[in-house]
Parts: sequence; structure tokens; C-alpha cells
Amino acid sequence: MAILVRPCCKRPTFSKSETRNPKSDPLRRRVSAARTNPKPERDRKRWIFRISTFGFLSGFGFRISDFRFRRLPVLLTFSLWSSSGSTYASCMAATITLAIVSDIHYASAAEQARGNDYELRGVANPLLRRGLAIWRHFVWQREPLHQNYLLENFLGQTGTADFAIANGDYSCNSGFVGVSDDAACQSARECLGKLRQTFGANLRMTFGDHELGKLSFFGGQGGMRLASWHRARQELGIEPFWRLEIGRYVLLGVASSLVALPLFEPDTLPEERPEWQRLRENHCAAIRHAFASLNSGQRVLLFCHDPTALPFLWRDEEIRSRLPQIKQTVIGHLHSNLIFWKSRILAGMPKINFMGHTPQRLTAALHEARYWRPFKVRLCPALGGIQLLKDGGYYIAELSPAEDIPIRFEFHPLQRAAHS
Repeated sequence: MAILVRPCCKRPTFSKSETRNPKSDPLRRRVSAARTNPKPERDRKRWIFRISTFGFLSGFGFRISDFRFRRLPVLLTFSLWSSSGSTYASCMAATITLAIVSDIHYASAAEQARGNDYELRGVANPLLRRGLAIWRHFVWQREPLHQNYLLENFLGQTGTADFAIANGDYSCNSGFVGVSDDAACQSARECLGKLRQTFGANLRMTFGDHELGKLSFFGGQGGMRLASWHRARQELGIEPFWRLEIGRYVLLGVASSLVALPLFEPDTLPEERPEWQRLRENHCAAIRHAFASLNSGQRVLLFCHDPTALPFLWRDEEIRSRLPQIKQTVIGHLHSNLIFWKSRILAGMPKINFMGHTPQRLTAALHEARYWRPFKVRLCPALGGIQLLKDGGYYIAELSPAEDIPIRFEFHPLQRAAHS
């Protein structure tokens, strides 16, 4: 059993217009009540430590801060770690903050050396190559390998959050085979190293498709590789499934590419498919068990990088029966709410099987998108958003572990550099 100490004063940075009303803070209410209705002296002496507005006071009159601790504690919390997940239970009602980020697309020097046109070089058809260049330049990302500064900005604004959730895609996957590519692995290693340096043990990470690999948009290069799976787990420390309890909330992270493997199977090598199938069966069994073990009072916050996986979860009877307990599903992958909005409009469209691999996979995913709704989906955009709108950023979520108060999500846009 390890004791975690939480800071008393520091909170994620909010603009002036976004600052919370101090009266809504349960800790402030508790301190205010203590001032208005002080307890008799005989009751106060029963405790070795008591709370003041500046931290903890001992029964002997000194403050813990007098010993020059690095941070003033306001909450003492206990973290119980087990093989199935972790439990975070505070000793008093408080607001817990989550910093949520997705699609960071960090690029190491090795990936940057490949140039921003790395995807175009694999397209043989000049007409398709020109069309993809226009899409990249004006709509998607003009300089996908030069956005590392956005991660630094995110970390600078969220370092005091209680927990951080990174929802996949840590590299640019410029080799299209995931982190089995040395350049992409170095990008992911640098990205996760910065996240761990800031958030430590309170960081949770999900798999994205860039960690495992996928076929390029038009060139047909790359795909999912088992070597990337093993490297992501062993060298980068990314768990395919994780579970974290915070009071009445249960946070779950899943590997969307594994769950949606029937759709992504053409991206895999034929000789690796039996092992992928085995991994998927084990992964789905772990997710099913997590939902089956929920008690009626628990509420779920689900993290799934690619919403393509959600219809496959919906088809599982055990999971489907627990959908009312899901308060929100946070996805990534789509980069922008514009793409998310269009996906919802096109939900249920027929599959197109005659225009090649990419249109077939995209329309198959959109055909099933009508099953997203029961999961109460919220998109966390890419840090850089898309070129057309420059609408990237991250979320701060505030939840009350012991009180029946809805989770509060607040989006924080990140300013793009003028040249990008």
C-alpha cells in the first residue's frame, strides 16, 4: 500500500473566463463550515493533525510546510495496486482532474529526416499522388513531422492534473509498420518519456493504430506487425487493457485495433493472423470480465482510440448489458470534430467494395457507426487538429469520486505556430 500525496493549491491552468466558482469546491465548503462552526477544544485535541486553510497543522502547533516539503498536501489518498488494475480512493470528497490527450504524433529526428512528403512517395499513380498532396496541404496536415512543440505546450499547462490519459498515436508512423520501425519507436519513446516525466505513475496510456502499424492511405505500404505489438509492450510499457478506480468511477482503456481485428485483418501478414486472433480473444475476455465485475453503483469512463472498435464491443452481450453504466467514451483517431460530425452523418451508409482497400475499410467502419451512440462518444481531437481548422487541443475532465455529480469536460485549444 503506497500513500500518494496530492498538492493543495495547484490546479490545471484555466483562462480567466474558465475559472471555476470557488463556492462549488467541496473542500472550500468544508473549510468554510469549520470556520463558522468551530468544534470544541476537547474534540480538536483528539487528532494529531488538523486541516488549516494553508495545509495540515499538527497538534503541537507547527505546519507540515515548516519542514520544507516540496508541495503542501491537501488530500491523503491510498493507492492499492493489483494485477487487474488500481484503486484510487480519497479520504474526503474532492474534485479529481484528468488531463486527456490523443493523437500527439511526436516525430523524432529520424522520422523528421524522412520529410513531410513521406506518404506521397509511396503513391505510384500521379493523379492520386497529386490529390493526396492537396488533401494534406489544405485539409489534413501540411507539416505532420514538425508539431512536437504542441506536446510541450500541453505538458506546461496540465502538469498539476491528478491523472493523465494518453489515448494513442504517439509517433507519426512514417514507416507504416508501427513501432517495429526504429524511427517510429524512437518517436514514441521520446513522447512517452516526456509524459512520464510530468505525470509519473498517474499516467495511463492506450494503444493507437500508429503503435501497431496500418496500411498507408493510397500506397498500400505497411500494415499491422506483431513485432510492433511486442515492442510496444516490452520496450514502451504500453498495456493493451488497463483499469483504474477513482471512487465510484471505473476508468477502462482498451486496444481498439485488437477489438476491431476482423476489420483490420487485411492489414496483417497471413502468417501472423493466428497469433493476432489469440491476442484478440484474450483481450476481449479481459474487457468482458471488467464489465461483468461492475457493481450497480459504479460508472464507467471508457477510453478507446478508434471508434471502429465500438460496434464489436456492442455485439458482446455482457458488455451491451452494461452500456447504461458508461457515462462517456473518449475516442481519438478522427483528429477533428469536423470529421467526427461527418462520420455521424454518414453512419449506416452502405459498404463500398469496388474502389480498393482504403475506401472499403472506411465505408465498412461508417456502416457500423450507428452503434457508437450507446457509448456516449466524445472525441478528443489531435493536439494539432487538422490544417483546415487548426482545431487541436486537449480536455480537462473533473469528476467527484464520492458525489453524484456529472463529469465536467472542458476543452482547451492549443495555438498552432504561425508557419504551420
